[in-house]
Amino acid sequence: MPILYFDCFSGISGDMIIGALLDAGLPFDVLEQEIKKLKLDDYNIREEKVVKRGISATQFIVETHEHHPHRHLVDIQKIVGESDLEEPVKNTVLEVFAKIAEAEGKIHGVSPDTIHFHEVGAVDAIIDIVGAVVGLHTMGITKVFASPLNTGGGWSKCMHGTIPVPAPATLELLKGVPIYNGGVSLELVTPTGAAIITTVCQDFGQLPPMIPKVVGYGAGTADPPVPNLLRVIIGEETSCWVSHLNHTEHKHSGPKHNEHRH
Repeated sequence: MPILYFDCFSGISGDMIIGALLDAGLPFDVLEQEIKKLKLDDYNIREEKVVKRGISATQFIVETHEHHPHRHLVDIQKIVGESDLEEPVKNTVLEVFAKIAEAEGKIHGVSPDTIHFHEVGAVDAIIDIVGAVVGLHTMGITKVFASPLNTGGGWSKCMHGTIPVPAPATLELLKGVPIYNGGVSLELVTPTGAAIITTVCQDFGQLPPMIPKVVGYGAGTADPPVPNLLRVIIGEETSCWVSHLNHTEHKHSGPKHNEHRH
């Protein structure tokens, strides 16, 4: 059974997740066909190879001419519900948006149903969330783990003004998740990234015992001192790593005639 590990040394966002999955072998044409099932207009998606601090990666880009969307949760539910996406994908996507609405509602002191999705309700954010969920589903990934999240720090500008990093809604989403500030004055974990990872991830911590098969790098748009990348490691789950070490030792366990030559 495939197991996936997100190495979030430079944070996480929806587009970085998709970029990492594309870099790890998710076919772009399959992703494109799935996103078309949303029946959204006036957008274009593409993938681009980039290099961040000497590391080759894939960047997922959404281009749209939509300005200042003001969608409510019910609008998102209608878009996703009336799409031709598979039911498991729909359910996960709606769970992600429900989490965001709940977090935003708590921060602003209003009901989740009355929340105006601004940045998160835009077409590009909808595509990022759907694309990330579709990617995991298409690749047959059912076990997802992640490292502690480097949130970054400092200040960020949004529609409400200047706010601390992590953003209040992002931090609300990350309750119970190990996070840290790696010393970068930049928002590294976005609300969409936080909502996606806390929905699909089974646990957070060190790299679990696994046999890596594929490694992918998804690029962000920033250029901090550390590579603005999300690394994804896909492989086989294993509990036999000790046996592998023992097997290696046994291959060399005969008389060590060369030990005394020096």
